[in-house]
Parts: sequence; C-alpha cells; structure tokens
Amino acid sequence: MHDLDDTLRLPASVPEPPRPVLPLAAALVPVAGAAVLWWLTASPTVWWMAALGPLMAAASFLDGLRGSRRTRRRARRAAAATLVRLTGAIEERHEAERRRAWRRTPDVAGYVTDPDEIWRVVPGRDELLVVGRGEVTSALRIEGETTTREARALRGRAATLADAPVVVPVAAGVAVVGPALAAAAVARALLLQLCLAQPPGRLRLAGDGAHGPALPHAEATAGIVVSVGTGDRPVPADVDVPIVRVAPGAPPPPRCAAVLTLDDAGGVDGARLDHGGVSRRVRVEAVSREQAARIAAMLAARATTLGHRVDGAAWVDELPVADRGAASSLGAVVGTTAGDPVVLDLVDDGPHAVVIGVTGSGKSELLTTWIVGMCRGRTPQEVSFLLVDFKGGRTFDALAMLPHVTGVLTDLDEARTVRAVDSLRAEVRHRERVLRTAGARDIDEARGLLPRLVIVVDEYAALVGAHPDLHELFADLAARGRALGLHLLLASQRASGAFRDGVLANAPLRIAFRVTDAADARTILGRDDAVHLSGAAAARGTALVRRAADSAPRTVRVARCGPAAIDALRVASADHAPARRPWLPPLPERISIAEARAVVAPDVGTDAAPTAAGREDSPAARRRRSDRRAPVPLVLGVVDEPDRQRRSALVLDAGTAGFAVIGGPGSGRSSLLRTVAAQAERCVRVEGDLEDAWDRVMALDGAPPGTVVLVDDADAIAARLPPDHAAAWVAALERAAREARSRGIVIALTASRATGPLGRVVDLLPGRAILALPTRADHVAAGGAPGEHLRDEPPGRGRWGSRLVQFALPDSGGGGEDASRPDGTASGDRAPVWRVGAGEPAGLVIADGPRADAVRAGLTASGVEVIPIAAVADAGSAQAVPRVVLGAPEDWLAQWRLLGTTRSRGELVVDAGCAAEYRAVTGRRELPPYVAPGAGRAWSVRADTPPRRVALPTGARR
Repeated sequence: MHDLDDTLRLPASVPEPPRPVLPLAAALVPVAGAAVLWWLTASPTVWWMAALGPLMAAASFLDGLRGSRRTRRRARRAAAATLVRLTGAIEERHEAERRRAWRRTPDVAGYVTDPDEIWRVVPGRDELLVVGRGEVTSALRIEGETTTREARALRGRAATLADAPVVVPVAAGVAVVGPALAAAAVARALLLQLCLAQPPGRLRLAGDGAHGPALPHAEATAGIVVSVGTGDRPVPADVDVPIVRVAPGAPPPPRCAAVLTLDDAGGVDGARLDHGGVSRRVRVEAVSREQAARIAAMLAARATTLGHRVDGAAWVDELPVADRGAASSLGAVVGTTAGDPVVLDLVDDGPHAVVIGVTGSGKSELLTTWIVGMCRGRTPQEVSFLLVDFKGGRTFDALAMLPHVTGVLTDLDEARTVRAVDSLRAEVRHRERVLRTAGARDIDEARGLLPRLVIVVDEYAALVGAHPDLHELFADLAARGRALGLHLLLASQRASGAFRDGVLANAPLRIAFRVTDAADARTILGRDDAVHLSGAAAARGTALVRRAADSAPRTVRVARCGPAAIDALRVASADHAPARRPWLPPLPERISIAEARAVVAPDVGTDAAPTAAGREDSPAARRRRSDRRAPVPLVLGVVDEPDRQRRSALVLDAGTAGFAVIGGPGSGRSSLLRTVAAQAERCVRVEGDLEDAWDRVMALDGAPPGTVVLVDDADAIAARLPPDHAAAWVAALERAAREARSRGIVIALTASRATGPLGRVVDLLPGRAILALPTRADHVAAGGAPGEHLRDEPPGRGRWGSRLVQFALPDSGGGGEDASRPDGTASGDRAPVWRVGAGEPAGLVIADGPRADAVRAGLTASGVEVIPIAAVADAGSAQAVPRVVLGAPEDWLAQWRLLGTTRSRGELVVDAGCAAEYRAVTGRRELPPYVAPGAGRAWSVRADTPPRRVALPTGARR
C-alpha cells in the first residue's frame, strides 16, 4: 500500500546511443607507412599493408553500430517494464483514493452499509452533496517526462479517478430533470443523503411533505432549510438547499446551480450533470418509497436514542424583560448562556458596541433582538433609534413601525442615508445646547430632557467604504456620545479597514460571531476564539461577547425575534408619541422663487422679502425704483444643510461676476436662467438664435451697470457657429466675464460641458452650479467631486460647490425686462431689407445662379436699375435713378478700379453665399456679423463704418 503523497515517476526517456565514429586516422596511418616503405625499398608488396588500414576501420565502425542497437533495445525493454509497474501502482492508489473519497462523502448506500457514519462529524462533509458516480480529477501525482505516447496515456490515466463520488456544494441546489417517477426516486435519494449526513437541528425540512418519508428533520426548527419541490412552483425565499423535480423540456429554476438530466445514454442510472459551466456523465442513485421509509424509521430511532435537540435558540418573548435598574439603563436580554439569560447594557457596558461576523453568522438577528430588548419597557421619550442597513437587505423593515424608531435608512437610497447620518453633526450641537441650557454636565443630569439615541449600522464597513469622510463623524460621536446620550451599535463582516482606533477606543463592548481571519478576532476580542466557532447552520447565532470588565469572552446563543414579539411591542407602545427625528426631510423636488425667498437669512436685506400684496412690481416699476434703493438680491434656490439641521437660501453675492450652470439634458439649466431673469431689473438674454446670440454678445462692451447677461446653452451656440465666428464670440464672452465685476454686470451661462475655450469663460465666473450629468466622469470634468455625482435627481437639483441645492423655478408671470438691442432694432429685425439709395455707387457681389436671378428680379421690381458688371466701365458717377452693379466675386476682383471706387465712395453688398471671398472683395480683415445660412442674408459694407447684416430682396416673398 502506497500513500497518495508519494510521487510516482515516469521512466526517463531512452537516450539515443551515440553513433559510432569512422576511425579515419587508424585507416590512414598504414597507408602512410606503406608509402614510406615503398620509397625506401621500392618493393610493391608493401602496398598490401596499406590495404589493412581501411579494412580494420570499416570493421570497427560496423561493430559500433551493432552495440548501439543492442543498448537501445535493452533500454526500451526496461522502460516498458517500468510502465507496467506504474500501471499497477496507479490502479492500487486509485482504489485507495476511491475508498477514501466514498468514506469522506458517502451516498445513501454508503451510509446504510456503515451506519456508524450517520451524523458523524467529518470536516467538509456537511458542505458537499454526492449527486452520482463518475470520473473526477485524481489527487495522484505523477512526475517525469512524457516524450512517448505510452507515457502521455499513463499520465492522463493517473489524472482521472473513475467511479468516484461526484459532488456539488450543498448550497448550490439541484434540479432533477426527467420522467416523474425516476426524478422523484433520484430527488428522494439526494434528500436522504443530506438527512443521513446532518442531524435534526443542523438541518430541517420545509415544504408540504413532498419529501415523502416522515423524517425527524421535518420537526426541527433550526438548521439549514432543505425542501423538495416541483418545477411548477417557485422555490421559497427561506430555503437554503432546494431540490427540485423538473419535467423534461421544462427549464430548471434559477436557484438550482446543478442540473441532473436523466437519460438512457449510460443505462437506467445514466445522467448528465451540468454545474459550473461543465457537463459530465454520471451514474445516479435512486431510492424507492419503501427503502426511504425504512431509512426514515432508522433515523427517527437514532434521533430518539441520541437525544438530538431540534431547536437550539430561544425566542426573545420567551425570555424575561431586563431589570431596569437605574433610570438611564439600556439593559436588554439578547440571548442565553448555559440556559441563563444574558443582559447587555449599552450604558454600563458601553457606551458603544461593535459586532463582527461572516455573512449568515447571525449579526442581523442580534441587532433585531437587541433593539427589541431595549424597547421593551421603555418609551420613545427614553430611547430612540436610527437604523442604517447598508447591505441592501431588509433587516430592519419589521422595526420601522415602532414609535421608538426615527427612521430606517438603506443603501437603496444612498443619498438620503448619507444625508441623515451627516445630520448627526447637528444633533450633537442640539444636545449640547439643551444640556448647556439645563446646566447639566451629561444626559443623566438633564432629567429626561433628552432621549438616548442609539445609532445602529448593519454593514458599517460598506457605509464608510463608500463615504470615507464618515470615519471622522463616527469617531467624534464615539468620543462625545456618553455624555450626550448618543450610542453606536456598529456591525461589520470584518474589523480590519472598518473600525478605526477612534471608534474602537470608545467601544468596550465587543461581540464576535464566526470570522475567518484571526486578525479580526484579535482586534475585537484580543484572542483567536472567534475563528474556531462552528460554521454549521446549527451554530448560527452563536457569538462571543466581551465587556470591558470581562477577563475573557463568554459564549452566548442569541435569541431569535419573531414577528409576534415585534407586533406585541408595537401594540404596547401605540399610545406613545413618536421619537423626535434628528434630521430634516429631504429637499422638495420643486421650489418657487417666493418659497426660496422665505428662507433668506434676515441679514440679506429688506428687499429679500417677498413683495407685499398690492405693491406694483412690474419691470418698469422696479426700474423706476432702481435709483432709490439697492437691487433685489438674486435668490437661486434653497441649500440643504443636514449638518446644521436647517435649510438656507442660496443668494448671489452682491458684486459677483456671475456663475455657470453645467448640466445634462432635462436637468433644469434653462429654468435656472429663467429664475434669474424673473428677478433681474435689466437682462440680456442670449438664446438659441445664432444671429441674435452673436449680436448680443458682441455688444456686451456697451452693457450698462446692473445688467444681467443670460447665455443659455453656450457650448451648443459656440459649436453651431463657424470656427472664426465661434472663436470671436467666445472671446467676447470671455472679455465680458473678465470685466464683469469692475463694470457691475452679472453673467450667467449654461452648458452641457465646460471644455475647450468655453472652459476659460467658466473659470472666470466665481460661482458654479453642477446639475445632473449622465456619468460620474462628466461630473468630475465639470469640477465636481466624484462622490457627489447626482443621478436620477429631479430637474433643478444640483451642487453649488459641495452643497446640495434645489434651484428655484420662476414664478408664473413677471420677469425682468429684456434689454433692447444695441442698434435699437427689435430682436426680430436683425436683418432689414436692403434699400438702394440714389446718388451713390452701389455694388452687389453675388455668385451667378438662380439666387442671383431672384435678387435681380427683386431689385428691378422695387425700381432699381441692375447693371451687370461686364457692361459697366465706371460706377463713380451719381445717378438720379438708384442703380446697382451686380457681379460674381471673380468679376469684381477682375474690375479692381470699379471695386475700389465702390468701396471708397459708395456701398458694397456681399451675399452670404460668397463668405469665402468676403475679405478679398471688401479688403477688410475683421469678421462681419454672423449671418444664418440659407436665409437670404448679405453684408452691407461702407467706408469707415462697421459692416451690417441685411436681407436681399427677391422676386418672391420669403
């Protein structure tokens, strides 16, 4: 018998014997000697001696070849014998490995054959389920070179163990697909195997009795939950191990990661196992109803003989209420040890507690039981709770209706959760004010003025991991909590990386469920005991508790808290007023200017108050009063200040240069500009019309003090303008932003991105509102912090710096007066129709084509004489009748004398379609006003005056 750890070694590859070397020197020496003798003796017989050398060399070479072949045959025979011995050793070791595997994880037949294995504790056995027999990877190791086909085949044979137990994790769940009778027999065998491996109390059955035999596990109330069902019904949520019978062709349930498909390919017990993305053939085990009944009777007798408990934990309502002791006590019965109730008191044993344990060890059950225990016999005016569940579960849902609970917060609404936790800074200041007013040093001397507030956090590591700035907050609460009546109850899977020294130093009450890292156990308990707690389902709820006065931790079985205990507590507390909530509700999704002004601080000024009823407040009236009083401050919205438990108005500082609004589509950018316009005495609105946007921005140099410039979608406007016009437009906007403070104007612009040249304009504005953006990267690019990215927020919700703001919507009606255009025209008259005057040269530069013909017809219809440039020699003489010389750009450039006369003495009009030739024809380097393409526009150029935009007349009305 060989141990599997002994390494087998393949025979070394047969070395190729060296090829014999032809002895050339030995063949040539006799020839040379014969030549010397012949020279001395002149006898021809000496040449017979020369022939002996080659003959002896050839004989020696042939003898070497024969020896090499003999050596090769001997080595091959030895290697073949070694392979035969290795084959026998592999079979022997495989048989031993197979026996050990079946003994470690028996199937039903294995347990029945050796009843001593039933319910015997074997490490790892309760985590595996044998689904059949088949080929598995062998633990046998074989080394050596595999240079031959036989060696490669032998290594492959050694790596595979046939007729071995094929196992899947118990928690994976198994779906048995096949005919009803066969699938039922296989599912019955799987269920019996689990019941033979684990006693009642470590495993319990759920369902409607579909498991068939009356197993003692059906009466258990603790342990992992196993159910046998059919594929036409969903698997219950509380089932840990589902075994489901599925009809052929029907899909297996998602809860079953392993699928056994019965078929006849491998005989009556043949099946295909699909698990972990791999398919393999197995031979399954089936148990009849009669066999199952006999096995169930045997298990029932064994359970009675051994006295197995099916329920290892008490219910909280079966335990006594903790003695109140002092009025400030928070003692609560949380479980039992050696049958005696265990009382934990956050006041005497705390003031804070930390709890660690792996998933499923019982942390959430402890928190629920502890909270209910502290509520029993106490009013919401004595103790209140803030519950934070940051693992996406529903741990505290059943407690939300208790009047003691101020709120249940989860990571499903992460922003609201962080806001409420951050509000605890304000709660600290509130309690300090109450104690200072009462002349008390701590909450015990305040004589019931304040309830004790317990902050319970499930998965504390996830909370501070997502928001590291909360580490400082919890450290401050831990340091000052005892005197203020604030208590922390923090639970996490691990201690490392979650609890910092500032928290642990003030949390002497330590509780550890099972952990996998000894360092975590030592951090919390000072020793490794928590690593050695059982991970079996029957041990769920077993914890080690250590208080500051304890020399060693003690083992506690946490009591369970059912719905009946919570309902009874809710009924008993129904007459009490709910506990005070330590935070304000979130900002509303919509807020008006009037509502925003209502929260303006008193020092803003009397003009910040809403307009009195009946007082004239039209734009004209505000303009008449503008020289008698300070301007009405611009209120942008309401700021959420959870750390102060208050809201405040966001007011644009007097003398500010302005602000930028960055946000995605539908985020409320344009609405915010309308809010500003509704409060401005005088404003210039730059919106989507490109010609109007060009004119208004290029005229900002003449804007009077007190003007509010509103630029909507600045990046979109710049992107739609031609490159030269876009650069000049952005440069004018940048110049206005740089001079805004000194000139007394305010600039507010919106954009979806603050990149490129427009980014320089945004950087010149001191204020920045960041509304909802599609991605976190966009938010960071706009200047926001990564952790403050807003997603799925209502329109108008954004950040002003790091502060969360709901920006106001404009009130119905009203609004500031839109400043007139600098040239005195209305916004709809950006390009007046060109009128030709008599008595001065007039030239029209337009490309040949249908448009030129239409313009010629329009001019002729208005009484203007149109002369082609080819027919004109001199355009300098005055004419009584208006006359226009018309020609294409190249024709005008060819007639340079006529072109120069028209430039200096008259009016030259260049059609917008000739924009590429504008500088060459006019001789001017500065950009003309922007004109919209396809709108019948042209530029009118006169000597010593800026070019202006005109509309060319055509034969048909546009």
